[in-house]
Amino acid sequence: MQLMSETTPFKSGFIAIVGRPNAGKSTLVNALVESKVSIVTPVPQTTRNRILGILHRPEAQVIFMDTPGVHKPLSRLNEQMMNFVRQALADRDLAVLIVDASERYGKGDEFVINLLNEYSPRTILALNKVDRMHKPDLLPLMERYSKLYAFEEIIPISALHNDGLDVLLKAVIQRLPEGPQYFPTDEYTDQPERFLAAEIIREKVIRHTKHEMPYVTAVLIDAFEEGPTMTRLHATIVVEKDSQKPIVIGAGAARLKEIGTEARVELEKLFPPKVYLELYVKVQPHWRDNNAVIAELDYRGEGGSGE
Repeated sequence: MQLMSETTPFKSGFIAIVGRPNAGKSTLVNALVESKVSIVTPVPQTTRNRILGILHRPEAQVIFMDTPGVHKPLSRLNEQMMNFVRQALADRDLAVLIVDASERYGKGDEFVINLLNEYSPRTILALNKVDRMHKPDLLPLMERYSKLYAFEEIIPISALHNDGLDVLLKAVIQRLPEGPQYFPTDEYTDQPERFLAAEIIREKVIRHTKHEMPYVTAVLIDAFEEGPTMTRLHATIVVEKDSQKPIVIGAGAARLKEIGTEARVELEKLFPPKVYLELYVKVQPHWRDNNAVIAELDYRGEGGSGE
């Protein structure tokens, strides 16, 4: 049932969260929604899909679209990731550009600004990680960005420390159009359970192998069976080369066991009370350019057209 008063119209809308890899988009969406809808790792290009995080307020429903980091596509997977970014910008009511304020402005930032100019969305600039920079450097940075694009507002934040997010959220809600409640109040994401499970496993793989193979793994759910006392999951970790398989497995399968244990602990929060998790490792050469594998990773079937 739509929540609204007689004097205050109910607002709703889709907010595209865009930015360079590792700018903090997923951390921001998780903090705003107050639930983990996107995995977060220390390596760039972790997010591979457009993921919705849904915030419910008495006066508004805010649907944040977490997107992959804007980058130059070098594989079929990267092309699909950029398709998700463009689709989010095309579908948005408002955009939030998140920038790592502690990093120098470069070609990647220029590429993102050009993308905004291509779609011309109303955009709020969130300067993230301001806790890492000297305060005297903040005002010149804000002035520089104000000359690059007609931002609605420029707001300094720290998504990790929940600083400035109330200001950002207020600015977003103020600019939402009047609209319906698109999702029930008990939903916080559009991700199906199989996708959530695969992402949790992939997060653990990345955290254990980030220095050796940060970009070349995928996780496919082979079997998913929910029961009243236990959820059974069988998943395959896909790598590109024979030499990468022992990196994931580790000596005496120790690393694979650690990945499985950590994943199971988090999965049991999602699928209580117990989870049985069986992990396999498979070599699939050049999987990032394999349309069949890419299609399986695209859980909504939206990325296969290449549009």
